[in-house]
Amino acid sequence: MSKRFARGLVVGKFAPLHLGHEWLIRQAQEQCEQLVLLNWARPELPGCEPERRAAWLRLRFPELASWVVTPEWVEQRRAQGLQLPDLPDEQEPDAVQRQFVAAFCLAELGQPVDAVFTSEAYGDGFAAHLARCFGRPVEHVEIDRARIQVQVSGTRLRADIHGLRQYLAPQVYGDFVERIALLGGESTGKSSLALALAETLGTRYAAEYGRELWEEQGGVLAYEDLLRIGRTQVDREQSLAGQCRRYLVCETTPLTTLFYCREMFGRAEPELEHLAERHYQHLFLCADDCPFVQDGTRRDETFRRRQNQWYELELQRRGWPFTRLTGSPTQRLEQVLRHLGRSPAIQR
Repeated sequence: MSKRFARGLVVGKFAPLHLGHEWLIRQAQEQCEQLVLLNWARPELPGCEPERRAAWLRLRFPELASWVVTPEWVEQRRAQGLQLPDLPDEQEPDAVQRQFVAAFCLAELGQPVDAVFTSEAYGDGFAAHLARCFGRPVEHVEIDRARIQVQVSGTRLRADIHGLRQYLAPQVYGDFVERIALLGGESTGKSSLALALAETLGTRYAAEYGRELWEEQGGVLAYEDLLRIGRTQVDREQSLAGQCRRYLVCETTPLTTLFYCREMFGRAEPELEHLAERHYQHLFLCADDCPFVQDGTRRDETFRRRQNQWYELELQRRGWPFTRLTGSPTQRLEQVLRHLGRSPAIQR
């Protein structure tokens, strides 16, 4: 059965892409043979950079054609011969914004659209302007202007992204979760600290996959296993982030995997080297000032000391700020919470 429109258009900042946007897009999708998503934001908004917005649209609407437009994109397309005006700033008049959309449709899509879908009062004027530019009718379809289906806006979300996280898909909210990474040699208390931190902060933690695989394979790891460990650790973080509350505690990072790969095999795959560059908002190095506990799998205190020295040198060489944790488990937990500006007595 044919749909109401051959080609429809949704334009938005999607900063961030929330469930209200998704409701509008799904409703438009049901009415169009082809739906186009056009996105830009000027000025750009913190945490909603073009790369992130493009990733959100790919993840949530992989079946739709979407464009995340920047001034650089406009310049590139002009260099290829397309007739496009400058990308409008948010403060510019409606007519300027609408003219850019019309030019985009004719230059980039090569054809007009039959309908625009919005949840805004400006929708009728927007459609009328496009109709004049195209020389043919363009219908405005208003979707949930009263915000009954999803009672949120981008402005409200940006003001309290964590308090209103229920209005974001997990893949989107995960990009706003702050990663807490724990580094340290063997028997420096990372596992117990990760558990305690996750419980205190009321969130999740990403356990060390390398240890799990090592035990599963009877204490034997091949060279190719180390890249697998690095990839899986990152995948584990990605899958958990959307289930968290503000923070994700990471018991380890691919930097640890890189250390063991070089230690065991004297080399590492370029991809693992790249994974070791992964960014974490909060980096902590667990000092080796606690008693060494031999659980039957660890090396010795000399190895632990050398491992910690390697971490410290690598963090300094890369210019990554980090906090050294010392003392008892309780003291270390308190040091992390102070760094985060959190009270040990408050779980939020």
